[in-house]
Amino acid sequence: MFDKTELQSGVNLYTRQTAQFKTVSVAIKFTAPLTEENAAARTVLANVLEDSSAQYPTRTKLRQALEELYGAVYYTDTGKRGNEHIFTIYAESVNEEYLRNPDVPVFEQLLTLVTESLFNPNLIDGTFDGAIVEREKQTVIDRIGSVYNDKTRFANKRMLELIRAGESASLSASGTEKAVSAVTKESLKTTYDRMMDEDTIDIYILGDVDTDQLKDRALTLFPFSSGLRKSGPVIQPQTHEVASAAKHVREKQDMKQGKLNMAFSTPVGFKHPDYPKMQMMNGVLGGFAHSKLFINVREKESLAYYCSSSYASHYGLLYVMSGIDAEQEEKTAALIDQQIEALRNGDISDLEIRQTLALLSNSIRSSFDSAKGQIEIYDQYKLLDENFSAEKLIEEWKRVTKEDIRQMATLLTKEITYLLSGREAMDHE
Repeated sequence: MFDKTELQSGVNLYTRQTAQFKTVSVAIKFTAPLTEENAAARTVLANVLEDSSAQYPTRTKLRQALEELYGAVYYTDTGKRGNEHIFTIYAESVNEEYLRNPDVPVFEQLLTLVTESLFNPNLIDGTFDGAIVEREKQTVIDRIGSVYNDKTRFANKRMLELIRAGESASLSASGTEKAVSAVTKESLKTTYDRMMDEDTIDIYILGDVDTDQLKDRALTLFPFSSGLRKSGPVIQPQTHEVASAAKHVREKQDMKQGKLNMAFSTPVGFKHPDYPKMQMMNGVLGGFAHSKLFINVREKESLAYYCSSSYASHYGLLYVMSGIDAEQEEKTAALIDQQIEALRNGDISDLEIRQTLALLSNSIRSSFDSAKGQIEIYDQYKLLDENFSAEKLIEEWKRVTKEDIRQMATLLTKEITYLLSGREAMDHE
């Protein structure tokens, strides 16, 4: 799918020449160990680097430069995968062939803007601008705090904290408010230096461009230092000793709709040979609108406003999330358990398997409809196979049988049932 060129140990260039899009895209991904402090500092850094650069020292000037490149896109983001933190720079411009004046080197100018912003940030006396740092710290703190107001996200976050406290599964890719507050302009420069010198770096360029020429110029375009960098990300499988009995935790806040969440551990993670089988099992259980949870819990019994499952393969966890009336907790939880037991007993129809296969296949194929989607999907699945393609994965799903799905369900071990509900509902118990 992408052609790989190793620029140096731990720095790889992935190029794909394609006329599928009228745009040309570049993404630069920096991978480092995930900790609260690291996540916080790197997320602030992402905001600061998106704000300005030495060449464009204000947000307005940087945005004006992008507008002059026919509305080119440039932004940063952070995320996590397993026990790794990922800092991403993404940029996209129109392919000049589609302009009235095709001689304008739009992508070349965008590439210059991106690399100058990365290698020549907006520094004052060797550190970042203190005013910008403090402003962006507050932006990140506000983002972290917003999770509290989104009760669906908060319930899942709180559930993970109860079963994986301090572990990567429960850590936010933005860190904590305390860790963000501790960031200074000096410590942020240290974070930047360490990221540039020590991170594993993957550079993606996709579009109708001369990729051979880009490969030849790559070392000049991306003059990263060498010496301390690892050869590649080390995403270790997440292991956790499961308690002999599942926890049952009820908490309350000022809210109306109750959030009933469950977490199940599984030994089948992202790099496990049975990973495609677990994906299929999750799809039959609660991944789609035809799934057992949706049909039986929401539609037939009307016990939930929503009810679905999600497979967090990098953490060996499967979540069931539902929105309910708090007084229906026991009945809903029992019915959810029944759906998993039905899978364990082989109560799986050929139609459920066909529908799950079709929807999983459509989902991964649709991700290829955008340049960013192709980059993100490949960046994840290349850890399994650097010659990854959607069709390869679909073929693995096609081979999954009813017995495979049954076996995957038997590997689920419940760790917690968690209810977040309104104070009034809880007080009536």
